[in-house]
Amino acid sequence: MDFDFPLRKIIHVDMDAFYASVEQHDNPELKGKPIAVGGGSKRGVVSAASYEARKYGVRSAMSGFLAQRNCPDLIFVKPRYDRYKEVSLQIRSIFFEYTDLVEPLSLDEAYLDVTENKKGNPSATLIAQEIRQKILDKTGLTASAGISINKFIAKVASDYDKPNGQKTVNPEEVIDFLEVLDIRKFYGVGKVTAEKMYKLGIFTGKDLKTKSSDFLEDHFGKSGMYYYNVVRGVHLSDVKPHRIPKSVGAERTFSENLSSEIFMLERLEHIADELERRLAKSKIAGKTITLKIKYSDFTLQTRSKTLPYYVANKALILETAKELLYQQELHNSVRLLGISLANLNTEKKSMEKQSEPEQLSVQLKFDL
Repeated sequence: MDFDFPLRKIIHVDMDAFYASVEQHDNPELKGKPIAVGGGSKRGVVSAASYEARKYGVRSAMSGFLAQRNCPDLIFVKPRYDRYKEVSLQIRSIFFEYTDLVEPLSLDEAYLDVTENKKGNPSATLIAQEIRQKILDKTGLTASAGISINKFIAKVASDYDKPNGQKTVNPEEVIDFLEVLDIRKFYGVGKVTAEKMYKLGIFTGKDLKTKSSDFLEDHFGKSGMYYYNVVRGVHLSDVKPHRIPKSVGAERTFSENLSSEIFMLERLEHIADELERRLAKSKIAGKTITLKIKYSDFTLQTRSKTLPYYVANKALILETAKELLYQQELHNSVRLLGISLANLNTEKKSMEKQSEPEQLSVQLKFDL
């Protein structure tokens, strides 16, 4: 199939159970055992789970109580974020051996554009293999990779042969690959959206492709056009080496549920203090302040206010957060509070025109 947009050679590298794998590597006694990184107390939440634990249904964001119930032999390990960041930087240094077009999504995954690369290697597939081997040699950890013509397909492909595998989707394979794909595997389709699609008779990429752009926009709003395009292999987002944050935030989960606003105000002050430090470190300010409230029954509520000016000062942030707290009555006792700042003064940078990648003339012979 010929595409009427520029084809790139994109690799998505995703570390396998990163936090848990780091812990198992640093402590050999944990190898082969079901472990969860996070709190195992009554109030704890799982940050990451090893593959041994995932067999029992243990997942990130699950309560420690439920995780232990699913897997009685589960071993809880306290997170060491400084260590994860250290290993992440080692991995990232390997990426930069091949290209400067590296877009980190988190500590454990990134996109790489290797269309033009420092090694002069025309094969993105071989580059991905080399990178995964170097990561293993340098850190003792395994990574999976997806290779294709754009970020969306590369991201989907990286999950295809996990753990410690890779999948290449060549240009002539893109449509067939997407048509048989379960809609739940589409990046950007969450649990709620998948259930909605099921009710509309959309179970695979082929089903999605039968729906018009108007139909998808009617049912999924702005996301409808995204779904319409990606199922046709169209995703024009470039690999952005300097990802500009859309928001900065801080939050706390409490050891005991809070039912009094007085105690919440005290906690909000600490959270605002932490947020101010993060903003100062990044030299960022914003206009939209959002208060996040998670209740004891795990329901989540957000309340936001946009100011006419940029703020980064703790006092101004806290004043608005207090106003939002008293905006309406609380539904229940509270287990988590958070404050975030969006509508940042970095938006000018994000709106700067990016250079358009050169159109590649031979499409079907575009080997990955």
